Amino acid sequence: MTITLIAIIAFLLLIFFLFWLKSRRDRLVLEQHSITPEALYALVSSNQEVLIYDVRQPLDMLADSEIIPGAKRLAPKEVIENPSLVPKEKDAVVYCTCPSDETARHILHRALALHFLRVRFLRGGLAAWKAKGYPVEPYNKPFRLDPGT
Repeated sequence: MTITLIAIIAFLLLIFFLFWLKSRRDRLVLEQHSITPEALYALVSSNQEVLIYDVRQPLDMLADSEIIPGAKRLAPKEVIENPSLVPKEKDAVVYCTCPSDETARHILHRALALHFLRVRFLRGGLAAWKAKGYPVEPYNKPFRLDPGT
């Protein structure tokens, strides 16, 4: 009985350790592939070539129809289905307005899995950009409300 209990505890500790290790690795990868609003603003202000993509869900666009100047709107579903919409050979930043940058992180994970190593997500998304007082512009182009996104 004691040996069984020790084996179960050891197994649970191993599972916990592996989960912790994976979480830590994922956090490090996310930190490596993220950019702060200040750093992005510095890049944009210095005229460095960086492509910016607004990957908000369509309903989020309705709620807040502003966009970072120079950003291109891409529906998340389209990017996930066709990652080549984001050039592999250029620096790119994706952002959203989701809690914890969920959509941008999802797209980042997909891009990294396909070896798109020059893609980063904007930490804090559009809200963090606006909180710093950085410029935004109205987004007036039509977009489709796709219930599948």
